[in-house]
Amino acid sequence: MKYEIVDGLTPDMVTEARLAKMRRVLGNRQSDLTLVCENIHDPHNISAILRSCDAVGMEAVHLLYNVEKFPRLHQKTSGSGRKWVDQVKHQDPVEMAAQLKDRGFRLYATHLEVDAISIHNVDWTKPSAILMGNEHRGVSAELLAVADVNVSIPMFGMIQSLNVSVAAAVILFEACRQRLKAGFYPNLDRDEDWYDRKIRDWINR
Repeated sequence: MKYEIVDGLTPDMVTEARLAKMRRVLGNRQSDLTLVCENIHDPHNISAILRSCDAVGMEAVHLLYNVEKFPRLHQKTSGSGRKWVDQVKHQDPVEMAAQLKDRGFRLYATHLEVDAISIHNVDWTKPSAILMGNEHRGVSAELLAVADVNVSIPMFGMIQSLNVSVAAAVILFEACRQRLKAGFYPNLDRDEDWYDRKIRDWINR
């Protein structure tokens, strides 16, 4: 059985099974958990981060690019992660931070400093924005100045850093673990208009 969505949009045929999967996935989307990619230039890193964001049910990721250019992502490397996670673009770190804070987000910078707290000691059930910096420079001084908290991943080896996409996945799945335990999946605070709007958007991307 097929389900056709038209209503002035590009016609597309979607199976009932595909439609049901979209609804199930959308039912787990977390609007108050997000991640900021600041000038991350490697397309493989961005693609892996987007896949992790989709995997934990993140609704939108923020892309802050004011030094590097956003890398060109190919279908083969992105694994379609960019299709399922909304992308909000920014150029001004202070303005972006202010917008997130106005929406109630607490900003967590991944920055290894003496005041950094373990990601396991953060309450990720609260509105949270995770700031991931450039592969070589890390989170910029501008973002660190407006971040609320520095966080770190406990590590016990000789090397005290992870690839940025790996670090993002570790933090996101700690947030996911806490939210699962707290009953955030599925997210029941949605109406049918939201589902219809998101499904139409996904079909026509």
